[in-house]
Amino acid sequence: MRDDAGPADSSGCGPSFPDTGQHAKPLRQQVFEHVRAAGHASRVDVARTLGISPGSVTTLTSDLIEGGFLTEIAAPARESGRGRPPVSLAVVPEARHVLGLRLSDELHTISLSDFAGKELATASRPSQPTRYDPEGLLTEIGALIDMVLEDSPLERDDISALGIGLPGAVHHETGIVSWSPLLTGEDHALQTQVETRFGVPTYLENDANVLTLAELWFGSGRTRQDFAVVTIEQGVGMGLVLNNRLFRGAQGLGLELGHMKVQLDGALCRCGQRGCLEAYLADYALVREASTALDRNPRSAQTNAAMLESLFDQAKAGNGAARAIFQRAGRFLSVGLANVVQLFDPALIILSGARMRYDYLYAEEVLAEMQNMTLNPDASRTRVEIHAWGDQVWARGATALALGAVTDALLGDK
Repeated sequence: MRDDAGPADSSGCGPSFPDTGQHAKPLRQQVFEHVRAAGHASRVDVARTLGISPGSVTTLTSDLIEGGFLTEIAAPARESGRGRPPVSLAVVPEARHVLGLRLSDELHTISLSDFAGKELATASRPSQPTRYDPEGLLTEIGALIDMVLEDSPLERDDISALGIGLPGAVHHETGIVSWSPLLTGEDHALQTQVETRFGVPTYLENDANVLTLAELWFGSGRTRQDFAVVTIEQGVGMGLVLNNRLFRGAQGLGLELGHMKVQLDGALCRCGQRGCLEAYLADYALVREASTALDRNPRSAQTNAAMLESLFDQAKAGNGAARAIFQRAGRFLSVGLANVVQLFDPALIILSGARMRYDYLYAEEVLAEMQNMTLNPDASRTRVEIHAWGDQVWARGATALALGAVTDALLGDK
């Protein structure tokens, strides 16, 4: 299955399954999040879905209405006009506003969202061709915030939180970026630096994780409790949702699929090590192959994206060397996906990123080879969906990061 359009706007956002288990959220928060996920819901629906009494729902929703987080709206018309007009609950959109920012090698994007998850405005600007020092990256972030608020009645003081996704080793809990291809040096306390500069609570995440949050809040993952997302662009990333929650690992640094070793003493990765999966599959790896196989100068003025487009056009036109580059990358992708299947057994893998428009990477033989490399090749195949979405979807995932944090802070203490 392939989807190029991105997640469609709907009346609700967030995971559709109720929060359960040992780490379930407080009931007040569960009620609010159910209403936000549904778009609107009656008190009877809330009670039935969460398995709580109507009296508890009345008490909890009254508290949420008094706090300015929920409101009553007219429910969809019933077949019969008799009796009391039906009432539903809905999120008060203007209760809070958040920003989501995706920083990348080529284009920085930002999204403004209300508390119901509706995207209100977007903006973007090209990334500089060289790595940033922290001060330079803060300047970029400030410019993007000003751009997205320029045509909005909101000011910076109206923003409750900022979510940021960027490539590299990002410690979600501490906000420290151990390493990123965007930054010079290592171990930057980027979260603290952003909060000090702009005065907005800030939450950092690896960019593959914010794309996974976009799927969980706005895309195919809304109706699934367990799924994996594999991203292929300037790098190779992975996000994993288990039991309706993003899995980060003990230090928040797990699931670095792109840096899984597939070849001892192999090709040089941009992380400085050798043999990583992304050194055979990411944009820069394909460009490196193209410069060798097609006698191109890797230091030419042509951007990586333009060179990849040229390479793909030549492959489609029958150039054997160009086709071989994509086919080789596809074989390495099948190795990576087979390991994902073997380790996590997900019901669904979503292949996402702008490079998924290169159909050689997900050709039938690639997916068949993925299945053949697992221990149970004859078992029911793991479902694979292709989402060739653009940069703005990643920024929406960063708004989900911010919305989740704001909701936890407001409603998670009771």
